[in-house]
Amino acid sequence: MDRVTAPNQVSPVPPADLPSTLGELRATGHQYRTVKQELRDNLLARMGSGEDRFPGIVGYEDTVLPEVERALLAGHDMVLLGERGQGKTRLIRSLGALLDEWTPVIPGSVLNEHPMHPLTPASQALVDSAGDDLPIGWLHRSMRYGEKLATPDTSVGDLIGDVDPIRLAQGRTLGDPETIHFGLVPRTNRGVFAVNELPDLAERIQVALLNVLEERDIQVRGYQLRLPLDLLLVASANPEDYTNRGRIITPLKDRFGAEIRTHYPLDLDLELALIRQEADLVAVVPEHVLEVLARFARDVRESPSVDPRSGVSARFAIAAAETVAAAALRRSGLLAGRSGGGAASAGGAASAGGAASASRPEAPVARIGDTVSVTSTLRGKVEFESGEEGREIEVLAHLLRTATAETFRARLAGLDLSGFTALVAEGGAVETGELVSSSELLRQVGTVPGLAKVLDRLGLGDAPSPEEAAAGIEFVLEGLHLTRRLGKDVSDSGRTVYGDRD
Repeated sequence: MDRVTAPNQVSPVPPADLPSTLGELRATGHQYRTVKQELRDNLLARMGSGEDRFPGIVGYEDTVLPEVERALLAGHDMVLLGERGQGKTRLIRSLGALLDEWTPVIPGSVLNEHPMHPLTPASQALVDSAGDDLPIGWLHRSMRYGEKLATPDTSVGDLIGDVDPIRLAQGRTLGDPETIHFGLVPRTNRGVFAVNELPDLAERIQVALLNVLEERDIQVRGYQLRLPLDLLLVASANPEDYTNRGRIITPLKDRFGAEIRTHYPLDLDLELALIRQEADLVAVVPEHVLEVLARFARDVRESPSVDPRSGVSARFAIAAAETVAAAALRRSGLLAGRSGGGAASAGGAASAGGAASASRPEAPVARIGDTVSVTSTLRGKVEFESGEEGREIEVLAHLLRTATAETFRARLAGLDLSGFTALVAEGGAVETGELVSSSELLRQVGTVPGLAKVLDRLGLGDAPSPEEAAAGIEFVLEGLHLTRRLGKDVSDSGRTVYGDRD
C-alpha cells in the first residue's frame, strides 16, 4: 500500500493567525530549517519538557528508542531491522509527530517547497517576481509523511518519477523539469519517507535510491535534476533478508547512517502491556487469562518447532486475546434466554459475587477454556519448521497447556487448594465447558474453602461477579489438572468434566 500522507489523514485547516504572505512570514522572524534540523530541535524540546517522545511505543524505552534518538540527533537516515510484528512501521510513523505542527509552503508546489528555499526554476521565478507579496500556504505535519511497501513490481517511476508524455506533447523539452511527473519520494520533500521491506526492491530500484540518500538529487530517464531533496529516509527490513548477499546492494546499506535492531517484548510485563494497549476486546478478559496468552506467545516464539527466522508477531498475542474475548461473547449470546437455574453461592457472597440469579443474563467474561479456540484460528500466523507439517495444532495446544501451567504456578503458588480437590473426592465431578453458564458452574461447586484468597490472587477483587468467580474456579480446576492433581475428560459436545485422577 502506498501512502503519501499518514493513514486516514485529511489535511487540517490551518489557524487563521498564521502569516499569509512571505513578507508577514519574514516579519515573525521565521527561519528556514531542514527536516533533520526540525526533528532534532523538536526532539530536544520534548526531552527538556519531559513529554512523551514516542507515544504508543511499548517495550523499547531502554533499547531501541535511545538508538533512534541518537540517529535523529545525528541527522542520520536509518534502517530498522527486525522480524515481523515488532512495531517497526508504527515506530517509523511516530517520527512524523516530531515535525513542526505547521510549516510554510509555496501554494501548488508538488515538492512542498519552502517559500524561503524554492527548488524548481518555476518556484524560484515566482518568489523573485512576487517578493514579499508572495502568498504562502501551510502544511500540517500529518501530510508530511510518505510510505511505500516495497514489492518486486515497484518501479523507478513509483519512487522517483518519470517523464510525463502529455507535457512533452505540449511542446516542452525533455530537459525541462516541468516535464517530470514526480514519484513518492520527491513528493514527500520536507517530510519523512519510509520504505517498508526494503530488500524486496529490485536491485535497479535500489540503485535509484543511492543519490537520494547521499547526493540528495534524483535522476529520471537519464536526466539528472539537481533538486536538493530535504527529507528523512527510513527503511524497515527483516534481518535475514537485509544481511543476505544479493537481496540488498552493499552501496545502499553503506548510505544509511544508522542500523537499528528491533525486538519482541523482552519480558512478560511488556508483552501484557502491549496486549492491553492494542487488543480491541469485545468482552472482559481477566488478567490471569491475558497472562496465559502472553506466556503462550512467548513460548511459541521460543519453541524449536517454530521457524525463528520468521518470528512470531506481537499481533499473535493481540489476536489471541481478541479471539478469546469473542469466544466469551459467543457463549453469552448462546446462553441468552436460557435458564440458569436457582441461586448459587461460591465461597460466600463477598468472595464469589453473591447469588447468580436464574433470570440474570450471562455477562461475557472469558475463561481459561476459551483459550483453546486460538490453537486452530491462529495457526496461520506461525511459520513452523518443515518437520512439523501436520502437527501444527498439536504443537500449539501443548504450548498453550504449558503457558497455563506456568501462570497457575506463578499466580497461585503456596495457596491451599485442597478445597478444590475435595470437590471431586469420592467420585464427585465438576462439569464446565464452552456452554456451561456461570450460575451452573457455581451451583456445582457450592461453598469452596480458600476461594476468596484464590480470587484475590487472580486480581478479581473482593466482590467479583458470578462470571468472574466462574472464570477463577475454572482456571484453578484446569491448573490442578495440568499439575496432575485432578483428572479431566472432554466430550465431543465441548463439555469438560474434572474428576478424581483415579
